[in-house]
Amino acid sequence: MFTLKLHHIGLVVQNINESLGEIANFLSFESTSLPTIIGSQKVNICFLKTNNVYIELIEPTEENSPITNFAKEGGGFHHLCFEVDDIQQEIDRMVKNGAHLVVAPVKGFEDRLLAFLMLNLKKTKCKLIELIETKR
Repeated sequence: MFTLKLHHIGLVVQNINESLGEIANFLSFESTSLPTIIGSQKVNICFLKTNNVYIELIEPTEENSPITNFAKEGGGFHHLCFEVDDIQQEIDRMVKNGAHLVVAPVKGFEDRLLAFLMLNLKKTKCKLIELIETKR
């Protein structure tokens, strides 16, 4: 088994531009990406670069987006994302250990394969994990 590389922390927001303005009052970042629509997930995302880890702001683009209800409830911490060399191998390992595949591998940001898994954690609130394949 290898160590997973943390890529980003996903935060659901109601409006990326409003959240960027608010965050900028307190924090500064090395860089900020332009908001990008990810059609397969029905979301708009924006990455804020901090050293080696990004913060991802995520807003729903459609009423039936998987995060619409969470955003309406105020949003907040959503998931941790880890970069992996072989996404299917990592999915297979996690599922074998009790994880549930929520979103099968699909093209996401930077045309990378991504997948979401719900971990079978009883004592830890962070259950949703995103995996992305390393850039090729």
